[in-house]
Amino acid sequence: MLTLKNLSKKLGNFRIEGIDLEIDEGTYYVLLGRSGSGKTQLLELIAGLNRPDSGEIWLDDENITNKKIQERNIGLLFQDYAIFPNMTVFGNIAYSLHSDREGKAEVISRVHKIASELNIEHILERDTHHLSGGELQRVALARTLIKSPRLLLLDEPMASIDASLKDDIKRLLRRINRQGMTIIHVTHDYREALNLASLVGVLHNGRIIQEGKPDEVFRKPVNKFVARYSGIRNFFRVSFSKVNNEWDAFCNETTVLNLKPGTYPDEGFLLIRSDGITILSERPPEGTVNCLKGKVTDIIPADQGMELTIDAGIILYADISADSFRQQGVYESKDIWVTLPPENLIVLQGPD
Repeated sequence: MLTLKNLSKKLGNFRIEGIDLEIDEGTYYVLLGRSGSGKTQLLELIAGLNRPDSGEIWLDDENITNKKIQERNIGLLFQDYAIFPNMTVFGNIAYSLHSDREGKAEVISRVHKIASELNIEHILERDTHHLSGGELQRVALARTLIKSPRLLLLDEPMASIDASLKDDIKRLLRRINRQGMTIIHVTHDYREALNLASLVGVLHNGRIIQEGKPDEVFRKPVNKFVARYSGIRNFFRVSFSKVNNEWDAFCNETTVLNLKPGTYPDEGFLLIRSDGITILSERPPEGTVNCLKGKVTDIIPADQGMELTIDAGIILYADISADSFRQQGVYESKDIWVTLPPENLIVLQGPD
């Protein structure tokens, strides 16, 4: 449905360069990147607020590279919502229909229909000054969707939403996507990608450096930047050696980990996800691969339980469920055992 072909744009000292992207109809595409990576600028190129220096933008087999913004029928939801403060909720949603000179009865019908779908019909006559962040988000979304855009662009849609309302907005966006709307959603929060995306792209310094399904991107990052971005904290520079047809990773002089079969360089990086570490109160059976004795040095609450900091010759960060935490009686300074299954060890080849 949407195709970007070698898209480039210079913006002061920054440059979006060589963007090639294909997004099929009905896809929920989340574009991840830190501040200054070019996320918003790329949305503005797609929407028509800026023109590329080179490359093409195609939508539904139509080259729209040089079309005006009002001719593209692309909906763009700004991070600050851009709500008109001098209008009611009804007036905001109906604004674009009035500019199209729709009849009064048609305007009223369409506004009530979209407001009902987004559960804001009861606030149509309110001023916008005292609306909550979630209500403002829905008003802005209704104003965008009422034009039935071919593509919906969302610029950091959760940035100004209270944590208690984010789940409601996510459910709403998932429902809109399931109804057939193609969505491109830019954010700096990889958890939004996990919750919403069917495809993820990681943007860094104006380039897309990795793309794929969320599980593929976050479990098999292509470089150090993506690994750090996706929340991997266990990250070690290592050397590799093959002994008796088995590969080992040398984290330091005393910590050597066995790897799954493969081909490895002389040096690289080893990544271990926090949920890929097994915690045991007692020593595991003799012969258990990658078994290390360690001491718990810190405990902090995590999304799914507790995060432990463990000194096992290397410093490891491990996630443990609340049930396991209680059952194993974990406490700071406790001696424990950890196992690191070879299939949970991710190797990055190269310096980046």
